[in-house]
Order: sequence, then C-alpha cells, then structure tokens
Amino acid sequence: MKRVDNAAVFVVLLFSVCANAFAERLSFSQKLDMQFRFDERSDRDHRNQYRVRYYPSVSLSSDDAWSLNSFVVSGESFASSHNTFGSDTSDYLYARRLYLRYEFSDGKMEAGVIPTYKGRVSSSGLSKDGWIKGMRSVYALQEDSEIELVIGELDDTNANSAFDSFHQLNYVELEYSAKMGQTHSYEVSIERMTDNNFIRGEYRFQYTPSQTLFIETIQQLSSSSSKFVIGLSGKTSMRNYPLSYFSHYSYVSEGFGPRAELTEDFLGTGHGASAEISGDITLIDDTEWFIRADVVDSVSRLLAGIKVSFEQ
Repeated sequence: MKRVDNAAVFVVLLFSVCANAFAERLSFSQKLDMQFRFDERSDRDHRNQYRVRYYPSVSLSSDDAWSLNSFVVSGESFASSHNTFGSDTSDYLYARRLYLRYEFSDGKMEAGVIPTYKGRVSSSGLSKDGWIKGMRSVYALQEDSEIELVIGELDDTNANSAFDSFHQLNYVELEYSAKMGQTHSYEVSIERMTDNNFIRGEYRFQYTPSQTLFIETIQQLSSSSSKFVIGLSGKTSMRNYPLSYFSHYSYVSEGFGPRAELTEDFLGTGHGASAEISGDITLIDDTEWFIRADVVDSVSRLLAGIKVSFEQ
C-alpha cells in the first residue's frame, strides 16, 4: 500500500492492544475479506482491482451489550473500496469507522463514525462501505416494526476525511420499517443529505423461501428528480450446485444530484440494468466467485472475480 492513513494504523494498534492486554476480560472478534476482480467498462480501459476490508470488534461488557467497532478498507472515496493494480493514483487503505454500540432488548444505539446502514443494504441506500459522523438509534415499536433515527454529518466523501473533526449537522434520516407476516415487508423514510430533502420507500415480497422481489423509489422533494429500482434476488441451483443471484432494472433522473453517486456501484444516470450470479468455490473454504454485468444508457460494464473471507 502506498498510502495507509494514520487513523488506520491507530485502529489496528488499538484493537491489537485490546485483544492482547485485556483478553481475559474483553471478547475480541475480527473479520477480514479480500476480493480480486477484473473490471471491463465500455468508456475506459479495463482494470485489474483488489479490495481489502477489515472489521475488528471488542465487547466491553460481560453480556456483550457494549462494544467498540471499526472498519478499515481499501479505496479512496465514500462509495469506492477497490484499488487498481499498477495504478500510481489508486493504492490506499483507510479507517472509515470507529464507533461505540449499545444493544438492548428493544433496539440499539451507535455513536461515533458509524455505518450507513442498520442491517441489510438496499439498492437505494448509501454505499455499505461509507460512513456517517454522528449517532443512530433503533427502537422496536412492536414485534414486527421498528423506527430508526440517524443524525450527523455527511460532507467530504474522500476516505481520508472520515476521521476529521465534526463541522456541522447536515444529515438526518428517520425511517419506519415493518414486516407483514413472513412474506411482505416495507420501509418508509425521510432524509436530509447533500443539501436536499428526500423521501424513500421500499417494498419486499418473499414469494418463496429463497426468492425475493423488491421495489424501491426515492423522490427529491424540491424537484421532480427521482430514482426507481425493481429487481429480484435469491438462491437457485444448477445440477445440485447452489447459486446466488441478484438482478434489477433502475432509472435515475439526470438532475438527481450527488445522492445517486453515494449509492453502491453507481455507474451513471438514466435507464439501467444489472445482473449478478455467484457461487462457492467448493475446494477452498469461505471462497466464492462472481460475475456481474451492468448497463446504464450507453455505458456497459463487466465484473468478474473471487472473494475470500476470514473470521475469528
């Protein structure tokens, strides 16, 4: 790595000290995953890329209610976690999160440089490798519904700014989510970010135990700009070989703004389609292959690679 920021070094040292010096009193866990992929896009030269993601966590109480968590990852921007082999300008490793979490019977609270999500990442949600400086509260209202409030700052989206001091409150999200039996669920949220207000909705229909239909939409309240996604995800098999798949159609208005660029794998505005299939490499534990194709208006992209995970 040509660039490893001081925060990343601090995080690794902090959790190493906790794991070794307080091993008898604190519970330490960690996860590491690496991905290698070929990236072929119609509007630029092909690239060979890699990604490294490290998730350390230390439990601070005997009941595991309190924990200190972090995230260190390659890539140099909010929605990018890949570095390119042989590039003079893309070889980075940054700490993007460091936060305290408290979990209780009716929900959880997080404070610090926190994740962009409370659980599953939606196609219309912010990139899973991003960060927010602030706090999150999640409360269960009933057995099958909950409310989430996030307040904080989302401003400079360069990864080396994730640990900068807090400047202003410019991010607010209020979300209500609920399940309707075993097959239907939905989310409705209002958001304030990138100097704009949005309303977002999501509906998911699990029509078989392993197949899910989802519909997502975001509307910018100050204009007619919007984003719409409809897709399928699930698991299938081919001659008893299990496969996972994900596919969707999307439309992003040209004037939707930087909110679109903060989502996962943003390729461009306009009409788009994406399909991905993946499976385990049975000869190597915790390793899988994947192939993905994306098309957005006149830009196409093919991704293919392998991913390996280690957990302790």
